[in-house]
Amino acid sequence: MNNKFIVLSDMNKEIKDNALFFMFFNGNLLVKQDNDNIVIPVFNEIEKLKIKYGDKFFFGEFNNQDCFVAETYEEFILLENYKLVPLYEIGTLIEEELFTAIGRANQILNWDKTHKFCGKCGTKTENKNNELAKICPKCKHVMYPVICPAIIVAVTRGEEILLAHNKGFKNNMYSLIAGFVEAGEDLTNTVKREVLEEVGIKVKNIKFNRSSHWSFPNSLMLGFFAEYESGEIKVDGEEIVHADWFTKDNFPTIPQKFTLARKIIDEFVEKTK
Repeated sequence: MNNKFIVLSDMNKEIKDNALFFMFFNGNLLVKQDNDNIVIPVFNEIEKLKIKYGDKFFFGEFNNQDCFVAETYEEFILLENYKLVPLYEIGTLIEEELFTAIGRANQILNWDKTHKFCGKCGTKTENKNNELAKICPKCKHVMYPVICPAIIVAVTRGEEILLAHNKGFKNNMYSLIAGFVEAGEDLTNTVKREVLEEVGIKVKNIKFNRSSHWSFPNSLMLGFFAEYESGEIKVDGEEIVHADWFTKDNFPTIPQKFTLARKIIDEFVEKTK
């Protein structure tokens, strides 16, 4: 498919009946089953469902259709062909570009909920008219959607890759080492620190690979490859409960294909063929 999502912002954008409307409820996204496809309802379909919601935000275009997002806090009747899907499941059901749009929609809602009041003086904020931002009517402080950079790294040792099991992972899944960038820290040092803190080894030859949003709620993931330098695996026991070296022939359960972690792991597999 050639569908494309384009990031746009316009606080004064007029909504049309055929605009895609991303409706969230309790962390779930309202979708419509169209034969074998999962689709986002359009605005006039949402209106027919008589759902009450708060502020709506225009956030881009998907396949040349305007995209709006809003959240409801009241239960509503799900008509035939409609269902609520948890965000952690949605990536397996849709194409990557639509997943990107959903991620941005979720990030905007999270920002809206966490910036109801000014962080400087405590006054209730207002939506800024000319851009996607909040403004304090008292001290004029402006607040934009927050983006938190984080690294994710494939540590390799010849034909082996380091995979770790985080205590929060389900189904005994293993993934790459990841963590947030600290204030005043560059990305290379973040990679070194996170690997040392979580599994007790040192790495070298750190190379940037690719980036991807992870807007659940607000991360920008920066992917790297790094080579093993020294040390023995010793997990921190807090985030990581087990880690080991694996070859492509003996992988444990690994992340799903829509994730950045899986794309980097798949690239490792291609390199070792």
